[in-house]
Amino acid sequence: MAKTQLGARVDEDVAELAKKRAADLGLSVGDYLARLVQDDASGLRARAVDAATRFLAEHQALFDEAEQAQQASRETRAA
Repeated sequence: MAKTQLGARVDEDVAELAKKRAADLGLSVGDYLARLVQDDASGLRARAVDAATRFLAEHQALFDEAEQAQQASRETRAA
């Protein structure tokens, strides 16, 4: 597949984050950006976000209980 060079201006912190994330995945920044665009265009990202949202909605009470128990434990140790 032929490649085209793109130029984009982003905030320095975004550029650093992209470089670090690409390195974590063993990708060049260009390949990392290509993957992000492909995931977005295919709807993969949206489906993943929807699935995470549904999961959190279904299990929110459990997370709330765990957080409350953790907070109570901290308060008990502090006293």
